[in-house]
Formats: sequence, structure tokens, C-alpha cells
Amino acid sequence: MVLKTFNLDEETYRKFSEFCKENGFSMSKQVNFFIQSQMADKKEVREEYLKKLDRISKGKFIKFSSMEEFDRHFKSKNA
Repeated sequence: MVLKTFNLDEETYRKFSEFCKENGFSMSKQVNFFIQSQMADKKEVREEYLKKLDRISKGKFIKFSSMEEFDRHFKSKNA
């Protein structure tokens, strides 16, 4: 793995960062997936990636405002 630097405008970075945090995504992995999909020889790979992202983004997520809330939620499920 190599470390590369890219320039993004602040608003784009902020929105993508929030999107990744809300959905539990790794920003670097999403960028890597995107670049791979753009470089793929087969159009199906790109379409498959876009369908997967769409399916994930429409998933059911639980939002927590704090780690304490997160802990309470899962402790009550496992109690």
C-alpha cells in the first residue's frame, strides 16, 4: 500500500467524510474502490460497484449521539 496525497475542496471533503462516518465506510477504501471501478476494462464492474453503493446507502443504520448511547444499546441487547 502506498500513501498518496490528493487535493480536494474543503466542502467536498467534509461531505464525503460525513457520508463515510454515517455509513461506517473507510474513506481511503471508498476512494480506492472508486478508482478501481473507473480503471476497470469491463463496464459491468463499474455498474456492480454503483449498485452495491446504492444498496449500502439505502440500508438500515442506527445513529448514536455518543459512545455511551452505543454501549447502552448493545448491552441491553446482550443482557
